[in-house]
Amino acid sequence: MIINSLMAALHHIFAFTLTACLIYEFVAFRKGLTVAEARRIQRVDLVYGISAGLLIAVGLLRVFFFEKGSNYYFHNYVFWTKMTLFVIVGLLSIYPTIRYIKWNPLLAENKSPEVPEQEFKNIRLLLWLEIAAIILILFAAPMMARGIGMN
Repeated sequence: MIINSLMAALHHIFAFTLTACLIYEFVAFRKGLTVAEARRIQRVDLVYGISAGLLIAVGLLRVFFFEKGSNYYFHNYVFWTKMTLFVIVGLLSIYPTIRYIKWNPLLAENKSPEVPEQEFKNIRLLLWLEIAAIILILFAAPMMARGIGMN
């Protein structure tokens, strides 16, 4: 019982860390970033990726070894909806991460990155879509836990 609670707590900590990082990126990403702001976005994006990986690891441990067992989850369409949304969030996050990494040469020279207008719009849209998918996940999670979506 205690280990299940610990795993649930870790799952929530990583999920909320991921969400906080995403919200930070959305708020902080703007035109005319300073070197310090760009580096901070890069660090937050790294934490975002790490928390996503840890969230997956702990989530899989919960599915296979703790909680209700894989049979419960694999026969629940809300679980698969949640997993699909998580994959979508991951795919949407690739482009912003690549763009942030491409700032490295400029930041190494202590120069601010210049973000072209279309790239700025694309990243803002992707961050919005990631937030929307996270909100849907937050609706799906308690439904799944309560057995809604069982076949």
